[in-house]
Amino acid sequence: MSRPDTDLLDSLSAELTQQLKELMDQALLEFIRPNSASQFAQHAPELANFRETIAHSDPKDDIDFLRSFRDFVPTTSYEPYKPYIAKFFATPCKESDVTNLFAPGLPYCLAMSSMTSGKSSKTFPTYRPAPHLLHHPIYLSLPHSEGSTLSPSSLSFGQVLKLYGEDGQSSKTLPVCSLTVGFLRMQKNWDVEHDMDRLDLWVPGKTDPYAISLVKSFRAFFVLNALFALADRRVTTIRFLFANVFVNLLQYIEDEWTLLIDCIAKGIIPDIEKMDHVREPLEKHFTPNPIRAAELREIGPPVIRGWAVRVWPDLKKFIGITGGPAAASVPKVTHILGPSVTMQAPCYGSSECFVAVPYLNGNPNIDFKVVPIDGVTEYLDVRSKEPSERVLSAWELETGGHYEPVLTTRNGMWRYRLGDVVAVKGFAPDDGLPVINYLHRRDGSFNLAYGSTCTESQLTKAIVSASERWIGQIIDFTIVPDDRDTQVTYGYLVEIEGEIGKDATRAVEHTFEDLSANTEYHLAFLQGRGRKPSIRLVKRGTFTEYRRQKCDKTNISIGQVKVPIVLSDETFKEWFLQRVIMEL
Repeated sequence: MSRPDTDLLDSLSAELTQQLKELMDQALLEFIRPNSASQFAQHAPELANFRETIAHSDPKDDIDFLRSFRDFVPTTSYEPYKPYIAKFFATPCKESDVTNLFAPGLPYCLAMSSMTSGKSSKTFPTYRPAPHLLHHPIYLSLPHSEGSTLSPSSLSFGQVLKLYGEDGQSSKTLPVCSLTVGFLRMQKNWDVEHDMDRLDLWVPGKTDPYAISLVKSFRAFFVLNALFALADRRVTTIRFLFANVFVNLLQYIEDEWTLLIDCIAKGIIPDIEKMDHVREPLEKHFTPNPIRAAELREIGPPVIRGWAVRVWPDLKKFIGITGGPAAASVPKVTHILGPSVTMQAPCYGSSECFVAVPYLNGNPNIDFKVVPIDGVTEYLDVRSKEPSERVLSAWELETGGHYEPVLTTRNGMWRYRLGDVVAVKGFAPDDGLPVINYLHRRDGSFNLAYGSTCTESQLTKAIVSASERWIGQIIDFTIVPDDRDTQVTYGYLVEIEGEIGKDATRAVEHTFEDLSANTEYHLAFLQGRGRKPSIRLVKRGTFTEYRRQKCDKTNISIGQVKVPIVLSDETFKEWFLQRVIMEL
């Protein structure tokens, strides 16, 4: 039966259930059959029972093979893969040691996680998909657009690993980069060795010439992207991985407005640090445009509602993640875009695997259809009292249930626990695939001294609501333990734009009331074991500077840096606290 406000099904018919089973079984076989011959699958202790079972069964029997997988492959974390991934970083790294390590052949790159939690970065080998899949929407870094697309691309990488053949000579290189950088390079066939040979390239339909993608300076990257984007009146699509990175660009546009307009009028590239290697090719692409400069001067910097459609009259779509750590930036983004621009998320996934694409028949900001293209997704019921190892298939899910995705991927991960919590909204009527909403990280709650745990989504919703009602236009936030009293509480550190609300102090009570919906938190307060959250405002530009420092220290791609909802890094905690300007 369908709900009246959506085409999604609440449950699956017998026919759709069978159709879904066949689809998932076929996809799973396409991943695990070739990957079962990998070094990891042949030697990892976690797969010992699976190896023994298939050794005593008919290797050509697909039904037996799938049954052995479901019965004998346990869920895994990152730990079992680490010793194998470490082989890539050995000195020297022998090609024979890493061939067929997780999947057939050699990976195209090693994808770096974004280290949101403050822990060390994880790396995941990423193998090239079959050619017919490479331009599937789930992998597509650059959307198709009739006009120009503002989609800043950083092609920088953390390092380039050299692989050595049996003769001791370097035979191949392997970049360590973000997953989006890796797939952009795959789709364009841009190898690392010839980066500097492409400096004059400008991909048709993009606002930024290729050379900007090789700029590693955080400020230079944003200022140059802003310059070329403002000069181009034909933008129809804006695409950022995270919506709050678009807010970073807007801050640079506002701060450098006079410089940018003067450069457009005169056709000059500004004098910015760490960009001398790309100045000459960029100058070839940039010519004086006093008419455009005058038009922009009249519009003014990005402050007014609907500013974006005044600057780019043909703008129709914004693509970017607006949930999780990016949720706080949504009011600012929607204010700048105005009501005529539609918003849509890119795919849902992680450095481990692309999981789902936006469900366009629902809310494309938050609804995702799980597709078995980059991996097969199974599920753990986070509310179940059964053993946590009870893994559910897609056809066993219930609408409204909360689950942790478990991934078996093209890149050789076996029942890998993603650590997210998603809610099932329903099932697509054409093929029965589940449509989900991301909720929060399963381990992302802030466990205070008195035992209260609020989820990331609860913590985010509370401060976004309080800011809209009392504080002002929020740019970003993070949370640290406020241990200035014996009762530790949630210490919000918030950056706003513009004037602070005249009754901003009421935001503390508003946030407290929202968090009190969490029974543990409310009970701890009533028993005198907890106290109300604190809210402190930080200087303008604090979160942009945080991202810059994080990029410089970790070599994460500029567009991939996320601000953790709960900040665990003690060094950055002290840094943030030094930038506090007011407590509410």
